[in-house]
Amino acid sequence: MSETITGAGGMVRAEISHGVADVRLNRPEKLNALNSAMFGDLLEVGLTVRRWRGVRAVVLSGEGRAFCAGLDYTALSAMAENTEWRDPDVERLDLLDPDDQLMELSRGQRAACVWGTVAAPVIAAIHGPAFGGGLQLALTADMRIVAPEATLSVAEVRWGLIPDMAGTQMLPRLVGMDRAMELTLTGQVITGEDAAQIGLATRVEDDPRGAALDLARDIAARNPDAVRTAKALLDSAWHVPIGDGLAAERNAISEIAGSRNQREAVRARMERRAPVFSDWHDAEDHKPDE
Repeated sequence: MSETITGAGGMVRAEISHGVADVRLNRPEKLNALNSAMFGDLLEVGLTVRRWRGVRAVVLSGEGRAFCAGLDYTALSAMAENTEWRDPDVERLDLLDPDDQLMELSRGQRAACVWGTVAAPVIAAIHGPAFGGGLQLALTADMRIVAPEATLSVAEVRWGLIPDMAGTQMLPRLVGMDRAMELTLTGQVITGEDAAQIGLATRVEDDPRGAALDLARDIAARNPDAVRTAKALLDSAWHVPIGDGLAAERNAISEIAGSRNQREAVRARMERRAPVFSDWHDAEDHKPDE
């Protein structure tokens, strides 16, 4: 059984099946370039996926010849002419709770960072160009699988801009500060092979989306409580003191060890069968949290 959700602008859609959300940027005729409707759809679909109880892993990719070519030329032209191009109604801020930290962010930051708030692991599958905002969107994923011939660039400086979709914060974590400086201040284009060598990509695959879906299905077959908790602990390692992180680790294992899903993982392994975990097996658990 699978279900499909589509953003109000029709530019991002997701098919959710067996715990995996297959999310596609759907503006192929424009290389999935970012415009107002795309920003709104990324936030809307991201929030829906985040609330979907049965999602255990997410794959984020682009239809057509590109992952995402960056900001739409119309928006860039409007900036050059000093005219307003944004449409606030497309942001769908009504979908956010007033105390959601995403509310404090800019439109571009919300569209990218919402994927970092999903409890399940998010895998970006990159083929073709991933420029500017497209690359920043991929940076908020937990893993990035890229095609060898993919092209990636922190392209904003070539348009007289700076990365403003969390790129300045996420890029140094992956490649180090000096390499992040070089990429950001030059706008140089690198290949998927280059990206893997410097830590920007998790690995290179000829079929990145297929590989990402395989990885997502592998993750979705694991104890979802363990997966989500491990992701949260790893994420927190960026910004909490090690003592606090070790305390969180101790608390987490005390909750997981002996739990229903952990016992099922042991039984299934001993009995050489596929485990049946509790978060999405029942039909009602396919629906988002209210």
